[in-house]
Amino acid sequence: MIKLMENILFWCSLSCTILSVQITRAQNLLKDYIQQGLQSNQIIHQQDFMLEKSIYALEEAKSMFKPNVTFSTTYTKADGGRTIDIPVGDMLNNVYSTLNQLTGTSSFPQLQNRNEQLNPDNFYDAKFRVTQPILNAEISYNKKIKSKQIDLQKTEVQLYKRELVKEIKTSYYNYLKAVNAEKIYLSYRKLVVEGERVNKKLFDNGKINRTAVIRSKNEVSKIDASIISAQKTKESAQFYFNFLLNRPLSDSIAVDEITTLPEQDLSLMDNVSAREELSKLKIAKGINEDLTGLAKSYLIPKIGASMDLGSQAFDWKFNKQSRYYLMGVSLQWDLFASGKNTNRIKQAIAEHHAIESQTGYVEQQLLTELRVRQANMLSAIAQYQAAQSQLTTSQTYYKDVALMYKEGMAIYIELLDAQNQWVDSQLQENIALFDTWISYAAIERAAASFNIQK
Repeated sequence: MIKLMENILFWCSLSCTILSVQITRAQNLLKDYIQQGLQSNQIIHQQDFMLEKSIYALEEAKSMFKPNVTFSTTYTKADGGRTIDIPVGDMLNNVYSTLNQLTGTSSFPQLQNRNEQLNPDNFYDAKFRVTQPILNAEISYNKKIKSKQIDLQKTEVQLYKRELVKEIKTSYYNYLKAVNAEKIYLSYRKLVVEGERVNKKLFDNGKINRTAVIRSKNEVSKIDASIISAQKTKESAQFYFNFLLNRPLSDSIAVDEITTLPEQDLSLMDNVSAREELSKLKIAKGINEDLTGLAKSYLIPKIGASMDLGSQAFDWKFNKQSRYYLMGVSLQWDLFASGKNTNRIKQAIAEHHAIESQTGYVEQQLLTELRVRQANMLSAIAQYQAAQSQLTTSQTYYKDVALMYKEGMAIYIELLDAQNQWVDSQLQENIALFDTWISYAAIERAAASFNIQK
């Protein structure tokens, strides 16, 4: 007796170990597929490019704090326009005449009055200008906003990844559901084909009437149609799964048997604090606070420094007299803007209130979604347990009717009804099993509990 109990315990332990290995292997296969999907999905690549763009935008904002050097040059050719009269002759000719008389020479010539053009003719100005902001609140807030926009884009990428994981899991379970359904139909076809053969033999021996033969032949045609439908369903699931992984649609999919329910400890997934939707609203709130600060930055004056190093002269001359430098400090302070700045602040504050209101609504909405997903999971588990019970009952019923049919105590219609009940129970149990896994994937999505590497 003790030896018998030891053998029973050994085989139970071995069965549990084999089942555990099968489940782990199946989950590892799915994890590998998820990683493939995350690495190859084109939408994620597009989101990554948008993230890269946001990073460059932040670098651009940082560069606003650094010196800026520009080179500019102008050349002016002019004729006509306004002039200025310079009475040089009227002012100096009398003086020069007196000096010539006193010296007895003609060293001091008579001068003509001048008429000079105001527009510079044949004049150039070339310079390097260095500018450096010293105090500028707008630049500081712009940098903060760009930094938060990077976090916002990262969250957007993470949000799409989480949705993709759920879609990959759901499509994988739908594929397994279709594969198992095809196996059930193929197994059932062997049964009805054998029934058709036996009925023909019994009819030839005059033991049954033609009705059983016709019915068994129709049953073969019916199951053939069901097999084709199951194959097309499997093919569609295969196409969609490969599409999510960005693979050729006809690529084969490795499968393993999943015969148990997922872990049912739903208490570990009972809040929505990890949802990316809430993170996006939190970041948006931070951006709005920076926009409010940006709107108020007009109260702080802008101070900057500049220096010009250049050369300007007529006739393209370049010498000590043409070279110059010019240094300066500028201050700009907006004192009056007809309410423009005040209205900007009010807009930012109104947006802040809108985000706060939206956050509460979205959080409640996500929590409601999680509760619905959990209820669906419990319902799917109940459906699976009922399907298992129905499968056991229908299998027993089929065995009993099959035995009675062999002994001539039941007609073929009764046997066919038992067969159909048994097959339907297998199909319902298969559907219910994978519906629980699909529901579990939906809960993972609703609670954002699946660990996605960032």
